[in-house]
Amino acid sequence: MATADLVTPFIDRYHAARTAGLPGEDLPWLEQLRADGIARLKTLGLPTRRVEEWKFTDIRKLAAADFQPAPAIDGALHPDLAYVLAEETADVTAVLVFVNGRFRADLSRTDGLPAGVTLGPLSTALAKGDPAVATHFGRVLPDVERIAASGFLGLSTAMASEGAVLCVPDGVTVDGVIAAVFLSDNPGENPVITHPRLLSVIGANAEATVVETHAGRDGAGPTLTNFASELAVGDGARYHHYRLIRDGARGYHLANSHVRVGRDAHTDTFVLTLTGALTRSEVNARLIGCGGDLRVSGGYVGDGRRHIDNTSLIDHAVPDCRSRQVFKGVLDDASRGVFQGKIIVRRDAQRTDGYQLNRALLLTRKAEIDSKPELEIYADDVKCSHGATAGEIDNDALFYLRARGIPERTARRLLVEAFLAEVLEEIGAEPVRERFTALAAQRLNAHAQPVLEEAA
Repeated sequence: MATADLVTPFIDRYHAARTAGLPGEDLPWLEQLRADGIARLKTLGLPTRRVEEWKFTDIRKLAAADFQPAPAIDGALHPDLAYVLAEETADVTAVLVFVNGRFRADLSRTDGLPAGVTLGPLSTALAKGDPAVATHFGRVLPDVERIAASGFLGLSTAMASEGAVLCVPDGVTVDGVIAAVFLSDNPGENPVITHPRLLSVIGANAEATVVETHAGRDGAGPTLTNFASELAVGDGARYHHYRLIRDGARGYHLANSHVRVGRDAHTDTFVLTLTGALTRSEVNARLIGCGGDLRVSGGYVGDGRRHIDNTSLIDHAVPDCRSRQVFKGVLDDASRGVFQGKIIVRRDAQRTDGYQLNRALLLTRKAEIDSKPELEIYADDVKCSHGATAGEIDNDALFYLRARGIPERTARRLLVEAFLAEVLEEIGAEPVRERFTALAAQRLNAHAQPVLEEAA
């Protein structure tokens, strides 16, 4: 099927949504963004493996599916999703919940936030004419379409109707964790799609921690989450952003994050991918202020024929900045992992310190990892390095544990858990690190043990 044929159904859905009415239609700036987004979709099309950034991730079957808008679910959640929601919202400061791309006020709470902090749905912010949204929405990285080289991002902007908006004023610290939970469910067999958004605007010398959760259930029909987030981090601010992906067995997830880091600001992002048929998490970040510090990391567990793609581009635009990328994953059965990490150091970005590492543990001979670390350096006073390794369980370490009386099956499990636990140390917020570590161990215990036994 030709690329134009694949794009046409998405364009038709856009015109149908416009006819039905999208939030903010009276805002000229938003209408222009939507028009630009659909124009880019027409120009770029949907990505194929001929696009360098997508050479390891084939979405032809996904793009050819006839995705309908996800149905509204206003009543009680499926028990599986209700359980996940209870898990992910325990002991948080505030929470916004979206089900199939729609805000659920009955499941959300925003009281208890410091004065001046705003947290709410995108539709409300657009209706109120929030100036922060007008300033930052679709503009955190104005040339991100060129970087992303994917029509899915243009489609997300064109169809933008709902999502989470967080604005933290200068000098304000939000204690605890803010949760943004995006649940997907499909009671039928026809594929459905949503286009949720997240916008975080963190003022100068402010601080906040956000955990963004995407979850589905294994018994649901096919779902596609076409997600986009924008993180604008002000001078001297500290922002911690953690993403958890727990999609259903037929859940497809395409996420594109745009991050702008100000002077002397610290930003760390982490994505933990545990389930889902196909997941691509893309981060495009730019350090625009001297002294900026950015960490982009992630961990993942693959089994069956799951496909997990982590792609990042870190743009050092000014001097004296640091970036660190660390990704580690465990792959068994015929699952496949992808890591594409690129660091660009501009001509004037002297004294840049950039680091990236990708390591994969392959539990079977059918598991596969594609790794492509890149450095593009135009300055001469820099310290940049990258590395990538893939291999099996260390037999020496296994022998060491078995020599001390630990059964082989238990020893293998401990080594796999320890391998993934290392990257989870990149999470700065201790409660989140403990939570993600427990979830990763639970996932490994539930799905990796049969393979570990076969390998023994």
